[in-house]
Amino acid sequence: MQVNFLSYVQLTSLALPSLTDSKGSLVVVSSLLGRVPTSFSSPYSAAKFALDSFFGSLRRELDVQDVNVAITMCILGLQDRASVAEGVRGVTRAKSALGPKAALAVIRGSATRTSCVFYPWRFHVLCLLRAWLPHPKAWFIREELNVSVTAAA
Repeated sequence: MQVNFLSYVQLTSLALPSLTDSKGSLVVVSSLLGRVPTSFSSPYSAAKFALDSFFGSLRRELDVQDVNVAITMCILGLQDRASVAEGVRGVTRAKSALGPKAALAVIRGSATRTSCVFYPWRFHVLCLLRAWLPHPKAWFIREELNVSVTAAA
């Protein structure tokens, strides 16, 4: 929670006066697990859900106060890093995304002051399906997990 949520809140509260004066923008890097919960990720998912909720509420408060500070929420999938690959090896069938392409999507979203960026783009569809069709979502997540490995762990 400290790294994945509270640090964002603390930095935002310190930077908000400057951002308000400069009509700046905030970029929040989150995860698909902050929108769609999955097995074996409870603490991480909780922190990312908190990010989504906090910055969604802050965006509404700034809008009501007519403050021109953009908040871009970036919903990213698994990143192509050795530490990530090692942590999920054998647990998920999900493919990792290339870091430079994800970074470009974040930069593009920030530059255009987009409210939400999904990378890879198919995560946007999954987030929409979460509300509309909860049972296929559970099926999809079960398909992504290698249940025999997680049960043995």
